[in-house]
Amino acid sequence: MNASTYDRHCTEIVAQTELLRSLVKKAHHLRTPVPSCPGWNLGQLLRHLGGAHRWAEEVVRTGAAEPPPDARFRDLSPYADEDPALLDGWLGEGAALLAETLRAAGPGTEAWVPLPRLAPAAAFYARRMANETVIHRADAFLAAGAEFTLDERVAADCFAEWLELGSQPEVFARHPEMRELLGPGRTLRFQATGVAPETTADWLIDLTGEAVTWRHAPREEAAVTLRGPLTDLLLVAYRRLPADHPGIGISGDRRLLDFWWERVSFG
Repeated sequence: MNASTYDRHCTEIVAQTELLRSLVKKAHHLRTPVPSCPGWNLGQLLRHLGGAHRWAEEVVRTGAAEPPPDARFRDLSPYADEDPALLDGWLGEGAALLAETLRAAGPGTEAWVPLPRLAPAAAFYARRMANETVIHRADAFLAAGAEFTLDERVAADCFAEWLELGSQPEVFARHPEMRELLGPGRTLRFQATGVAPETTADWLIDLTGEAVTWRHAPREEAAVTLRGPLTDLLLVAYRRLPADHPGIGISGDRRLLDFWWERVSFG
């Protein structure tokens, strides 16, 4: 990862959190359920995200050789009735602290990471936390009925990371049922419409070999293709929107797409 991309991820952690805080500032309470995160309300969602920011910051700052306990963003039962004013400042502080620690460390800083093949720890967490914040901002905005928009470059990077995470060998070890996806002729294409020429937003997922792979393939046909606005495609991939969301077109083998949704475990 080059320095400018790393800096952009650090910036995006804070920028996406600030957009999320704009929603919190308008809220009278944070008890609204979040349908895309069953069992959580808005306050619990924000505690999860802020806890993840602080957890990643600790890993990078301390150069942890093992993952610290993650109870701070997994056990959300104590946070069922959060005060918006208090949570607003806490959320902002955590994002700023994470970005500051990442910048001080630099992209090559090593520590524990769940997928060491992808990047050194600091680079991995900068990208992961930027995109984690994007998706949870979508969760919050959708739950609140607010309009969710996203810069094309940010959306494309988030989609590409989703594919990279899901095509690692560790995925089959954790979710052996995903091996059932593999088979001859099984390819899925996600094609964004209406994007700027410089935005690469056409991805083909290939299930025909011994592992899940993906590539940019704008001229390649697939067994099933989803076409639509980039942000909507991203939210469909992350299951924040249904595949038949208005504006999303599906052509080809719908049974393969349904099977994909049944078995895919990442995102």
